[in-house]
Amino acid sequence: MKVSIKDISERTGVSPATVSNALNHKKGVNADTAAEIFRVAKEMGYISESRIGKIKFVIFKRNGLIIDDTPFFSLLIDGIEKECRASGMEMVLCHLNYEDEDYEEQVNWLIHDNSSAVIMLGTELMEEDVPLYKNASCPFLMLDYWSWDMSFNGVLINNADSARMATEYLLRKGHKKIGYLRGGFRIKAFRSRAVGYATALNKAGISPEKKYMVTLSTTINGAYEDMKAYLETGPQLPTAYFADNDMVALGAIRALQEKGYQVPEDISVVGFDDLPFCEIANPPLTTLRVPKQEMGRVAVKRILEVINGTDKIKTKTQVCTIFVERDSVRDLKNRDGGDSDEG
Repeated sequence: MKVSIKDISERTGVSPATVSNALNHKKGVNADTAAEIFRVAKEMGYISESRIGKIKFVIFKRNGLIIDDTPFFSLLIDGIEKECRASGMEMVLCHLNYEDEDYEEQVNWLIHDNSSAVIMLGTELMEEDVPLYKNASCPFLMLDYWSWDMSFNGVLINNADSARMATEYLLRKGHKKIGYLRGGFRIKAFRSRAVGYATALNKAGISPEKKYMVTLSTTINGAYEDMKAYLETGPQLPTAYFADNDMVALGAIRALQEKGYQVPEDISVVGFDDLPFCEIANPPLTTLRVPKQEMGRVAVKRILEVINGTDKIKTKTQVCTIFVERDSVRDLKNRDGGDSDEG
């Protein structure tokens, strides 16, 4: 028997007009009510996810401090687009700005548009933003973000393990005074990297010292200006820094060099991301390579499993980084005398 709007109305307890408005994405329907209407419509077979032929890649922007000034995300988009094309799906690029007056309304219609699946770039997402997305009735996946109370799938970088690996590399090179160049906008990825950094030091019997931690802007120019101002205070410096990302690392290196420090002879630096220009930086930056295109492809493959109903469980998929050794780290163990406690 064919399911009608009246049947959905009777099941949900709301009027047929409200059901119709929700299913046709018209404004004026409460977000929770709309979510329940879509849930029941799917359950009763009125809506079939098999009709989905496009994937919306949504770039969430809180302030742009991370996503506006880096080529990282263009490579990610390329991976998503290629996998969509290979799978016969249309990719639609959308932007979602937290500062827009109708932000919540935009989210409401986005997550209840059952003609599309959604892959959302959540790099700049904060914990308090997550509840708004929990009632998504369309196939939904969060990219580059994870929260333990999320009710949808996630694909992200193994941030903590990667930062631990980078810090352990510096320890193997004989560095004991290892500082941390913190991105000023504390996104979830950076907080996870901080955990990895501290874990490696604690495991080696070294306590992370606040005097070696510097908070910098997340743009190259901003990090340069902040590091330059910090160096003017005459701080005690470590022998090496782990940086939250390449943008922070490269900005800090420029400031260090202008102040007369040589990298890596005086101070070593390890970044995170392996952006295209790291290889031609001066010196070429040792960093952690995020397989950006592959990460995009993994996200599409996972959302297709959700669309096709082949996997009903929620998963957290972590993409491993690749350590790229270049010329920005000095090996203190192999220098003259073998003393690794240089200040």
